[in-house]
Amino acid sequence: MKLTRVLAATGAITLALTAAACGTTDSDDEASSSDVPTSNAEGCDGDIATSTDPVSLTDGLGRTVELDQPAKRVAVLEWQEMEDAISLCVDPVAVASPDSYSQYVSAEKLPEDAVNAGERGEPDFDALYGADPDLIILETFDPNDETLKKLEERDVPVLVTTGADTDDQIGNVKDVMSMIGEATGRSARADELNQEFDDAIAATKEQVADTVAALPTNKFLYMDGWVESGNLTIRPYTSGALMTQMGEQLGLTSAWTDEVNESYGSGGVDEQYGLAQTDIEGLTAVGDANLFFSGATQAADDPENYVTAMEKNPIWNNLPAVKDGRTAQFSSSLWTAGGPRSCIALLDAYVEALDQISK
Repeated sequence: MKLTRVLAATGAITLALTAAACGTTDSDDEASSSDVPTSNAEGCDGDIATSTDPVSLTDGLGRTVELDQPAKRVAVLEWQEMEDAISLCVDPVAVASPDSYSQYVSAEKLPEDAVNAGERGEPDFDALYGADPDLIILETFDPNDETLKKLEERDVPVLVTTGADTDDQIGNVKDVMSMIGEATGRSARADELNQEFDDAIAATKEQVADTVAALPTNKFLYMDGWVESGNLTIRPYTSGALMTQMGEQLGLTSAWTDEVNESYGSGGVDEQYGLAQTDIEGLTAVGDANLFFSGATQAADDPENYVTAMEKNPIWNNLPAVKDGRTAQFSSSLWTAGGPRSCIALLDAYVEALDQISK
């Protein structure tokens, strides 16, 4: 997910995960994972079941990707997939925009020795190939993507993921994890991580059921924003966004409907991710909905801090949810377009937010 202004992220507390690593077996299609750069992620403190069978899979663009054996040295050019590889106990040998990743994505920590392969969308090809990867993972929705075309000219296989699906964002999160798991011979590990996510959704829904039922309304809006040239822009998360669909799993209802967007939206920023765009006046369209928003990365007195600008605005202060104390700011340390472990932490953040607005 490439956000050029504010990189939305939430959650201050990461859910502790207790799943143990899968053990290796003595069968012909399993091998020790000791020759794969192994992460320090939760559950990666032992050998991980890793297939040695040839890989043939269809990627997110319908391309066939074939490997003589599962990838061991993966280079990853988008944050969700970087997180996923680390969760799979495979440390990427090269990554894109590592400094920003470390600021916005806290679910999994990047390896210190990963090569900086440039920026997301603009990789440094010399650095990328200098890391000697046996698989490059790229996220794009466009089969004619310029970076993809350049990568396909080289001899290292490229796996393309599509990082979002507005019809089923949660399913897509799991599909991307499964795809990377298959490419690295870690399908069993991927299944385990996806099950953790499913279990977290079910447990969180049960945990917040009474709280949601007691709210004056179950309608909600998640949003972030930015300030440019003194102008405040709000980015509502529509019903097609991952954060919204997770909220709906908890019994909430999206307030930024298609009808609202038609009347108050001013153009999408990332349509594939279900993100809209409006001004501060547009928030009046959601009525008495509960309001959740990402914290800003700037200092509070920075003129580009959108939260400060928003909270100083009289329109904001006259919204029903603001008057009633039904707003919650999420921290900017978790990625709202991440993998299963980011999503689990986001669910934990929802619990805190709902508890806050119910008091």
